[in-house]
Amino acid sequence: MLPAYLPKPETGFGKTYVKTNGECKMQMNCDSALLARQSIVDAMRSFEEKGFNHGSSGNISVREGGHIWVTPTGATSTMDPQDMSLVSLEGEHLAGKIPSSEWRIHTEIMRAHPEAGAVVHSHADACVALSCLRKPLPPFHYMIASFGGSEVPCASYRVFGSDALAYEVVRAMGHHRACLMASHGMVVWGRDLAHARLLAEKLETLARQYILACQIGTPALLSDVELTEVRERYGFYGSQPMPR
Repeated sequence: MLPAYLPKPETGFGKTYVKTNGECKMQMNCDSALLARQSIVDAMRSFEEKGFNHGSSGNISVREGGHIWVTPTGATSTMDPQDMSLVSLEGEHLAGKIPSSEWRIHTEIMRAHPEAGAVVHSHADACVALSCLRKPLPPFHYMIASFGGSEVPCASYRVFGSDALAYEVVRAMGHHRACLMASHGMVVWGRDLAHARLLAEKLETLARQYILACQIGTPALLSDVELTEVRERYGFYGSQPMPR
């Protein structure tokens, strides 16, 4: 069943052919859908400018009820909002272009984490480099706690665009908000796209800093007790004075 917001002719935004009962019917998209699509385009362009993605690598999704808007397969930073693909959380392609080959990662993360509003998958250089070691990113810095655990796990390698890869990502991620993908890249989820973008940029920065630290020596790692203290302090951060 298509979401109610798709057929809304009065908005005047670009036409999309939507599959319903084996037929293609022309629909129009409402303002909320356009905003979601545009936010994905803006994020993809920003990541391209920052060197997080190259060419058609990487993909982004935003939740819309029981569906997601996700970048289409082969998408580059020159994409337009009307290029986005609408996919149900059950995996049905509802509208737009053919979805990213990694759409299953996005739907499965959204299903596993109902609080997730957006998912970012990137081939950012430092994360790719670390993913080739096929090891977690350890707690060398207190900001590792930002991702919900004592490390950023690494999902086992599976060929790109496969259901097996999506399974490994969700399994490795567990309660974390991010994971590396062996010999591939990284993926994060956030409560909305702004949050997911922030976490993706933070993870790439930490990966680069870890590589730098390893070039000097063996980084010291924070203990579970120290990380628990960090997480407690994150509960105050930005909302009230920090305990001294």
